[in-house]
Amino acid sequence: MVPWGAAGLVEEARLTMMAGSDISATLLVEARLDAVRQRIAAAARGAGRDPASVTLVAVSKTFAADAIEPVLASGQTVFGENRVQEARAKWPGLRERYPDTELHLIGPLQSNKAREAVALFDAIHTVDRPKIAEAIAEECARQGRRLQLLVEVNTGAEPQKAGVLPEAADEFIGLCRSRYGLAIAGLMAIPPAGEVAAPHFALLDKIARRNGLPVLSMGMSADFETAIAFGATHVRVGSAIFGTRPVTVQA
Repeated sequence: MVPWGAAGLVEEARLTMMAGSDISATLLVEARLDAVRQRIAAAARGAGRDPASVTLVAVSKTFAADAIEPVLASGQTVFGENRVQEARAKWPGLRERYPDTELHLIGPLQSNKAREAVALFDAIHTVDRPKIAEAIAEECARQGRRLQLLVEVNTGAEPQKAGVLPEAADEFIGLCRSRYGLAIAGLMAIPPAGEVAAPHFALLDKIARRNGLPVLSMGMSADFETAIAFGATHVRVGSAIFGTRPVTVQA
């Protein structure tokens, strides 16, 4: 049996060859998307889980609407964006054509963007401090919306990253529930780059279990199979579907 790592390299080589041919963008996206879905299903079965228990969040950040449309046309319905303003610029038109689309905010949220975020997104994975929890609660009440909300945990205690520290997670989850009335559904984490991801996934799962949270958003293109083995219900995959991200220049 070929290890998944080797299989992934073989699949990537095949898709690279396809990209260099005259094949249409839609067919290439279909092939990439199918490959990711097959890997998710195999990882879930290997962990004794139903593949349907894992939601694929296609991370479309930095990609323009014309690059996203072939993924939508291929049947993908759940997408992740990092920035409210970027999502606002490209998703309203796409959602008019694909009304069943579900949009998740997976990047940090500023309190002054809470009104737009609550109006635009169906889920927010990055609730990480009281000011944001309060702003989301106020906007959900004002707009009559009920979003799926996840607390982001900084499992590596990285000072440059957002997220509540693991040792403060229980208290913050309780605060979200009791003070702000938020129905927290689960947790999200991004393990430190260059570190083995498994211990971080195991930690997130442990925190979720003791707080009775069923949703775990963890795992990206390089490690989503490991995340599934540790109970991920949502995996955030971008480059394995869309290819290399366009270079963005900061003003």
